[in-house]
Amino acid sequence: MERRGTTPGDGTRGRQRPPSQADVAALAGVSSQTVSRVANHRSNVEPETRERVLSAMRMLGYQRNSAARALTLGRFHVLGVVTFDLAAQGNARTLAAISHAAQAAGYSVNVVCAEAQTEDAVQQAVRQLTEQAVDGLVVVEAQILDRRGFTVSGGIPVVVADGDPERRFHSVDTDQAYGASAATRHLLGLGHRTVWHIGGPQDSYAARRRAAAWHTTLKDAGAPVPPLALGDWTAASGYEIGKELAARPDVTAVFAANDHMALGLMLALRDAGRRVPEDVSVVGFDDVPESAYFAPPLSTVRQDFEEVGRQCVALLLDQIDSPAGERPATRLISVTPELVVRASSARAPQDGNA
Repeated sequence: MERRGTTPGDGTRGRQRPPSQADVAALAGVSSQTVSRVANHRSNVEPETRERVLSAMRMLGYQRNSAARALTLGRFHVLGVVTFDLAAQGNARTLAAISHAAQAAGYSVNVVCAEAQTEDAVQQAVRQLTEQAVDGLVVVEAQILDRRGFTVSGGIPVVVADGDPERRFHSVDTDQAYGASAATRHLLGLGHRTVWHIGGPQDSYAARRRAAAWHTTLKDAGAPVPPLALGDWTAASGYEIGKELAARPDVTAVFAANDHMALGLMLALRDAGRRVPEDVSVVGFDDVPESAYFAPPLSTVRQDFEEVGRQCVALLLDQIDSPAGERPATRLISVTPELVVRASSARAPQDGNA
């Protein structure tokens, strides 16, 4: 007699059969169609029924057959992400936000980090993802340094996060210019004669926009424009530049293009005997979780990475869900950052240097 729960046939006798939708339906007391709707994240299921089905899935260890589902629906429920620098705080947090938003929509995420910001490297990353069967792509900071624009062949839906100046794709951008201008205006409003800037690397679209907005804000205010110093996003680069700035008595306010460089700057100022904010005010950018615990707590520009992630996934799903040939017109969504004022910025010193 054949045991219940096994599948007959050579090589499978005695092997536990994986639970099916019918098993889940029987345990939950619903139809197989209801189980399918829950498994596919459909909204037309009562909350109590959905929870009963999910509980049955957990009890049985049910896992949906993604390959069969892809054949049925013509999609894989997988999104691809191409990025260039996972060590960068902004890129890492954007990727985490995309992953969370995708998971909430019933999608998983495959990530490829391109080796260089060149057309060949990007196309290789795209090929690698499409070979893994993805439904669409998010490209984070799509800077292509050896040509003017970024391209993707094959008609796959694409959304660019922070980095498509030619606006040929659906894009979600943090308003970097607004954030940098707000930081600069904040320091000028405290009575500082000018604001020095530690910029990020010039192969970063975000860093270039922050530096340009800092420069424009000073010019519009009639303030002197100091020379731009370029770091590489690390605290170490902020420290090295900070040693040079600390030696200048005319430096009373510095806007750093990210919080890590601001941290290095503050240590350099302290090592040189200059106090923050009594002698030099400092503002960063990003609002990393640790910035509220710097000594002193750092004034900074807070980016809403979660909103960027949600919008990237929403734009991508709009394209994926649209019939072929009827995809929505290209859209740009701008997410406004917020200036967070803490103890590292204060009124300019009244000793004649401001």
